[in-house]
Amino acid sequence: MLVWDNVRLHLTRPLREFIEANAEGLSVVQLQTYAPDLNPTEGVWSLVKRDIGNLAAANLGVITRAVKRRLKKFQYRRHLIDGCLAGTGLVLGACPSESSEESVPPSGPLRV
Repeated sequence: MLVWDNVRLHLTRPLREFIEANAEGLSVVQLQTYAPDLNPTEGVWSLVKRDIGNLAAANLGVITRAVKRRLKKFQYRRHLIDGCLAGTGLVLGACPSESSEESVPPSGPLRV
């Protein structure tokens, strides 16, 4: 299986040729070009930016320390991270093994 994230590099002739040459045994899954709603990290950064939105920093070091402090606080507020994950609709869990006959239906949750 090839998970294709639509990065421009992946549009090159060698990759297209590889996909065509292996089409019979290769499944290609294309992701959206940019999908912040599927990326829990975007939710975390949104919370960090909201917290430091009015910060008047004298230099980059002040901003760096402020961001690190906010991220450190999230370590102890698991509900915030869980909320960012829940907002994506993704589910934490073990992926079914390749030898397993179980499969996740196409409309079912993604497992990360």
